[in-house]
Amino acid sequence: MERNIALKLMYNGTAYHGWQVQKNAISVAETLEKALATVVCHRVKCTGAGRTDAGVHAETYVANFRTTSAIPCDRIPLAVNTRLPNDIVVVKATQVPMEFNAIGSCHRKEYTYRIYNSRLGNPFYVDRAWFYSKHLDETVMARAAAQFVGTHDFRAVRSVGTETKTTVRTVYYFDVSRREDLIECKVCANGFLYNMVRAMVGTIVYAAEGKLSPEDIPLILDSGNRTLAGPTVPPGGLYMTKLWYDEDVL
Repeated sequence: MERNIALKLMYNGTAYHGWQVQKNAISVAETLEKALATVVCHRVKCTGAGRTDAGVHAETYVANFRTTSAIPCDRIPLAVNTRLPNDIVVVKATQVPMEFNAIGSCHRKEYTYRIYNSRLGNPFYVDRAWFYSKHLDETVMARAAAQFVGTHDFRAVRSVGTETKTTVRTVYYFDVSRREDLIECKVCANGFLYNMVRAMVGTIVYAAEGKLSPEDIPLILDSGNRTLAGPTVPPGGLYMTKLWYDEDVL
């Protein structure tokens, strides 16, 4: 009998070319599928909660796959983890209804972008936070971030990549906080466009540098013009941190 299994996992994305299986680059999905196949003894296709880019991390991630194997869910994490590299860890496996889909059943997602804001670098944050040596005023960043909250057309903060039916999304919150040298930008939405979070962070950094005013952001969004917004910041500071589902998969 076929079952649909949801996996909760976490990964350090530094060594991978993102989640999505790719022809000539190593991805998280392909690495996971190969490990799962040796556990369930048949080929596996995983559907993931989102398409994280090369170098992006996930503190929380959900994927689902179909299997005819009778292996109990509580045995799957350990069995798979012994076959995975140590930068990918499966935390939980749950049997879910057949119609469950890791991306389609997800109501909202939260990403966190981390900036190491200090005059001197920190080796422990290499590829895990964006090292930015010029002082950033997090209160200006927070003021700018607030402008993104609500339902807008986010065309101005996406890279040309995957085509989507609509570029309208709802951002529920975009919070900026600082703890000593680490600035955290947490953004939650019902969906994200390609590179949207990294472009939004680049835009609020531009506001902190005085290159644009927080109050310019609604006009930038209305314009739909990518060149008016800030740059796409590096991937190493980005983490998928929270997901919302009706099913108890987390």
